[in-house]
Amino acid sequence: MSVYYLLSYFFIYGFLGWCSEVAFAAFKQRKFVNRGFLNGPICPVYGFGVGFVVSLLMPYKSNVFFMYIASVIAVSSIEWITGFALEKIFHSRWWDYSDQPFNLNGYICLPFSLIWGAACMLIVYVVHPMITKFVGLIPGLFGSFLLLMLLAGMAADLWVTAAGIFKMNQRLRKMSEIAEELHNMSEQLGENIYLGVMSAVEKQEETKKKLDEAGQELAEKRNAVSEGLKERKDTISGELEQRIEDLKSRYQEIAEKKSQTSRRLLNAFPSFNSERYKEALDELKKRMKIK
Repeated sequence: MSVYYLLSYFFIYGFLGWCSEVAFAAFKQRKFVNRGFLNGPICPVYGFGVGFVVSLLMPYKSNVFFMYIASVIAVSSIEWITGFALEKIFHSRWWDYSDQPFNLNGYICLPFSLIWGAACMLIVYVVHPMITKFVGLIPGLFGSFLLLMLLAGMAADLWVTAAGIFKMNQRLRKMSEIAEELHNMSEQLGENIYLGVMSAVEKQEETKKKLDEAGQELAEKRNAVSEGLKERKDTISGELEQRIEDLKSRYQEIAEKKSQTSRRLLNAFPSFNSERYKEALDELKKRMKIK
């Protein structure tokens, strides 16, 4: 099979896969959701999966049972590799079948693998013969030019999407760092208040004892020292409170920053989860009103 036909099948089945994902999301959520990894109307995993089946398994078309089993294994393997690679590259899980029976690492599961196998059978015996005829009707020069344009567009789309994902990860990292610093400073402020209260109680008891022993002059000196310590404590607490307010404002600014790529991907992959910044991601989804 020529490269021309391989690329044609990749884009055609990638587009049909995108259409099926959008249709499924529309049925489930009652609204349009771009379910692709990329901005454009293509799901590369479908293009690779179905393209692999129609290019390498067609010689065994006469053996229906073998075709079904081989299709299940091939498509499931590609889905597992894709999920694993995306998680390692972007440190995020894009879909999760952990709640499904007979799943493997949450990337694939038996029920959906069997469905993919049945879909491949429909494609091999019904859809693909029509697709082959359609590709054959396209003039070679025009088809080659169109494929080059599609490849260039997909490469640019991939670049923009990857850059957007890395920016989103940086955003989550900053939110996580600020949240941790806020937590530490709140604890420090609380500790200062506690120590201040305990110190005041101790000083009051000590002052009373000194008054009994040394009289009014020593008590006045002690009070002067106590006032100095109190002013210093109030200054430190005030600085901490101001720093906390600054951090809260910064956190709000980062969390509220609009990003079309982030919103699209989080809508497209409801199970998207960050292995490093889970709490920050949950907060981001909440602010974007993504369930």
